[in-house]
Amino acid sequence: MEIQKIAFLETYNLEENNGVMGAILVTDAETKPLEFRVTAPIKPTSFQKTLYGDVLLEHILVELISVPLLNAINEQVDLILVRDPFFLGANNKQGIRVVRIFKENESKARGSSKHEELNSAGSESEKIFIETSRKFESELPVIKEELNKLSEGRNLLEPFDRLKLACEQVHQQKSVD
Repeated sequence: MEIQKIAFLETYNLEENNGVMGAILVTDAETKPLEFRVTAPIKPTSFQKTLYGDVLLEHILVELISVPLLNAINEQVDLILVRDPFFLGANNKQGIRVVRIFKENESKARGSSKHEELNSAGSESEKIFIETSRKFESELPVIKEELNKLSEGRNLLEPFDRLKLACEQVHQQKSVD
């Protein structure tokens, strides 16, 4: 497995309970942008909150954000990196591996038993880990090896900051229009 294109999948919570937006940034191995997509704000009704209960956020992130965004991108990606553990549910919906990248002080995803530490460039003081759903845990050492090659020159957490800022700018632009 050689990683040439990575998708970074993230959410942006809108202030004042105006819902959540999802965004995907497809980059090359140097994390230079190739494609960007964003969802419209998703704001569940109180009735939906009642019906879905504890599974509402997972439903929104997998069914209403990740699946539509992954279907919308034109680029063929080799790996999808996420920060939110609920996005790992997308592993059951499509064929590209979804891997969560997280800092040492962040908790592991429920249902995930294995994680690997990355060599984290630009973040020597914090340990960075990856995990995936149980379905693909056996592939984690190979994925780690490939991500370590990329992380020698890039901070793999930084594109998530770009995504948050891009979502904020898209939201502000739509608020003005």
